[in-house]
Amino acid sequence: MKNIYKKIIVCFSLVALVTGCEKELDLSNPTALSIEELLQTNNGFELLSNGVLDAYQKVPANEFLLIELRSDNVRANSENGNFPAINAYNVDPNNGDVSTYYSNNMSTIKHANTIIDNRFLAPEDQQYTVGEAYFMRALCHFNLVRAYQNVPYVDKVLDITKNEALDYPQLPEADVYAKIIEDFKTSIAYLDGVAQNRYRPSKGAAICLAAKAYLSQPNPNYDEAELLLASVVENNGAYNYDLIFTERDNAEQFVFNADPLDPSIDILTDGEYYANLAINYGNVFGNQFTGDYSESEIVLDGDWSNNSGFEINDEVIFSIAYDLVSSDNYTTSDSGLGDQVETDSESHSFAMTLQGPSNGVNIASLDFLEVMTPELQPVRFPASVNPIEYGSFLSNNTVDVFNTKFPTNGEIGDNDWIVLRYADVLLLYAESILRPNENDSTTDQRAIDAFNQVRSRAGLEEVANLTKEELLAERRVEFVYENQRLYDLIRFGEADTVLKDFSNQNSLFYTNEKKFLPFPQREIDNIPNFYKQNNGY
Repeated sequence: MKNIYKKIIVCFSLVALVTGCEKELDLSNPTALSIEELLQTNNGFELLSNGVLDAYQKVPANEFLLIELRSDNVRANSENGNFPAINAYNVDPNNGDVSTYYSNNMSTIKHANTIIDNRFLAPEDQQYTVGEAYFMRALCHFNLVRAYQNVPYVDKVLDITKNEALDYPQLPEADVYAKIIEDFKTSIAYLDGVAQNRYRPSKGAAICLAAKAYLSQPNPNYDEAELLLASVVENNGAYNYDLIFTERDNAEQFVFNADPLDPSIDILTDGEYYANLAINYGNVFGNQFTGDYSESEIVLDGDWSNNSGFEINDEVIFSIAYDLVSSDNYTTSDSGLGDQVETDSESHSFAMTLQGPSNGVNIASLDFLEVMTPELQPVRFPASVNPIEYGSFLSNNTVDVFNTKFPTNGEIGDNDWIVLRYADVLLLYAESILRPNENDSTTDQRAIDAFNQVRSRAGLEEVANLTKEELLAERRVEFVYENQRLYDLIRFGEADTVLKDFSNQNSLFYTNEKKFLPFPQREIDNIPNFYKQNNGY
């Protein structure tokens, strides 16, 4: 098991051992230790915090279907369930993924609020857990406001017997962002000086996500975002953040290429260097390449597989751990109480793994395959899409091309889900300086340097003038299948233009209201005449 989940909440474990009930785990379960009893244990707050992170394991499971599948990066098989409807921007408020994504985030918020409500009881050596709780509460609301727009901001454990939910109406988008940023900033204070663990919230992660929230709100605050991001980028060594990158002088030479001037000297070709960088790029996601170097246009000829030894690396800032193997006798949030040996986790998103094709999703769109080619993306290409399927696609453009970023072969997956990585921070920093809602380009050297670091790792030429169009295009190919494209388009003010064009070309149904999901009908029905449905649904 990955480090953080070796100590899952003790009350969960006790319940698993003394009852055969198959009901989903809940901190309020009357057969479990009460909160008061748990907080009297030596590490009660630590165990509660582990439970928050454990609850969040469920959150990414629906994200691909609801976010990436509504971008111009991917499409769904036209004959498979409700996925084509999501892909076509024809989402029903009763859709199960729409409701589940909302409730999984709210469930994690509830667990975080359990800690925050009792924060004054936390001993000195467990104060960091309060910071983690504020961080996770902010992160979940950040997920919700970007997906559903106007949502309530729940800042306490609600007593459903007292109808306390009526005190938490949907808020304007800007108000939600203000509370998100406040929570991230509170977490920064609590997490200052805490030892780094990339499977746990950290000060650096909180700073960067607060900045991302500043950039994502309806009226971006570029000044505040720039200050926060500069504090990390200009001191990245102190945070142990960096891109995984091999300098050309240190690159591995796969085949002998004689120097024309001295046949005894082996020259490193561009293709060999791109192969090194492609392996670096795959390693970011915990993937190991097995195969050979080929001098063909695809460069790498082989397969990717998850290697947990690569998953904790300098580029990862905050990651949610998943593990393929069965755990010891600890119980997790995705398990029944009666099991004695539990799987550690679900895959972060079954649809995004190698098994995604069985669901008819994560198929690269024709539009995306125009920009993701071996020629244009010699580094990202072999670590992002299946090269064999792409080769077949070139001769028959009806062939489906799937991703290779998450090579887990099964519904129970072992690829971690990266919430934030340093490449994102560098490009966000460039964005905060460029100010895409105000300017079309910048020659500010700080933005250029940050942007070119990501370009260099991708084996591409550096730029001297950074345009809004270039930055958005770079983010598209760098973060494909990481559920960022839709939110990037919204943040840059380009969603309506790009997605309307994409929709028209592919006979889809995008309108400007469809940037956001419908508010779950289940939530509306739970409190009649309280929540309003989003426009367009």
